[in-house]
Amino acid sequence: MSEKDTYKTIATPTESILFKEKNSKFFGYAFPVFDEDSVKTHIEALKKEHHSARHWCYAYQLGTETITYRANDDGEPNNSAGLPIYGQIQSFEVTNILIVVVRYFGGVKLGVGGLISAYKTTAQLTLEASKIVEKTININFCITFDYKNMNTVMRIIKERNLEVVNQILELDCNIFISVRKKDAESVFETFHRLFEIEIKEI
Repeated sequence: MSEKDTYKTIATPTESILFKEKNSKFFGYAFPVFDEDSVKTHIEALKKEHHSARHWCYAYQLGTETITYRANDDGEPNNSAGLPIYGQIQSFEVTNILIVVVRYFGGVKLGVGGLISAYKTTAQLTLEASKIVEKTININFCITFDYKNMNTVMRIIKERNLEVVNQILELDCNIFISVRKKDAESVFETFHRLFEIEIKEI
């Protein structure tokens, strides 16, 4: 069986989704994120925007092969908010995503079961409204060579239809490429076999 080298995520932030339950209002948001700093930035922005709300519960998942995740109940009863949100991230099989559900208390207690259901539903509706895309898991390489070998390197890049992410052309030439995981080994070998051309994973 071939190793999976794709993952699903969302392309852009999702407009807020409103779910109401017994006068409580739940606003769901989804953001593409790549690190914990961007998670904090989005949560802080929502706290400013919804400064009179009671709770800002969230869950996020980062990574494609090594997964990092966190679920936060933000003052709601244990596991009644963060985990139901995270459950929907798993259910939709998405990663590099943050889902925040902002709750305005409506005066009627929902109980733990009601909260679990409300947070789960809001997260589900938010993901259903999101634009989910499939991306490839890529490996990045740096190719280092002298100018005289430029034509050889560029010919292979063109033939293999490789994505050039960056290039630094000074005394040495450094070209940075991003290669789909399943093609990485053969691309590495192609350059590795060449005289006076170095390739390394970064």
